[in-house]
Amino acid sequence: MSGHRKLGRTPDIRLSMLRGLTTDLLVKGKITTTETRAKEVRKIAEQLITLAVKYQDAFETRDILVSKAKLDSKGHKALKRKTSKNGVEYDVVERELTTAQQQVDSPARLAARRQAMKWLVKSESKDGKTVNPVNVLFNEVAPKYNGRSGGYTRITAVGPRRGDAALMAVIELI
Repeated sequence: MSGHRKLGRTPDIRLSMLRGLTTDLLVKGKITTTETRAKEVRKIAEQLITLAVKYQDAFETRDILVSKAKLDSKGHKALKRKTSKNGVEYDVVERELTTAQQQVDSPARLAARRQAMKWLVKSESKDGKTVNPVNVLFNEVAPKYNGRSGGYTRITAVGPRRGDAALMAVIELI
């Protein structure tokens, strides 16, 4: 990857670090890191947000049939007695058909989501729940920047880090 700084790391470690920082930026909205890392994360994040904004509305919703178990008054699955060919009786869960809406991506949006998956890794939200950062990017971040053509992040210098005096910066989504 010729377009990135080396950051004093081997390629596999550097890319892993940038993936983690980019994911945290998109999921949490704000991270503190060194100034050079922030500049690299900005490049990646802005490309991903531009991609998501471009294809944010490239999907359609369809009604599909969904089979689910019927529930009784206590919230338990309703059972029905059946008899097999051999005369053995057994219980079967009663099912009901309902319709649900499902989002179907266009091929271009699907390709864009797969490109984003190259840079984003599974993450945890502030609540501790597992979050898919690609869904966050396309469903939460991209709609905020719909009319904007760039400049989605801001880097603010914080000052030197205590210990090694590395210049620290806060990178955040605007």
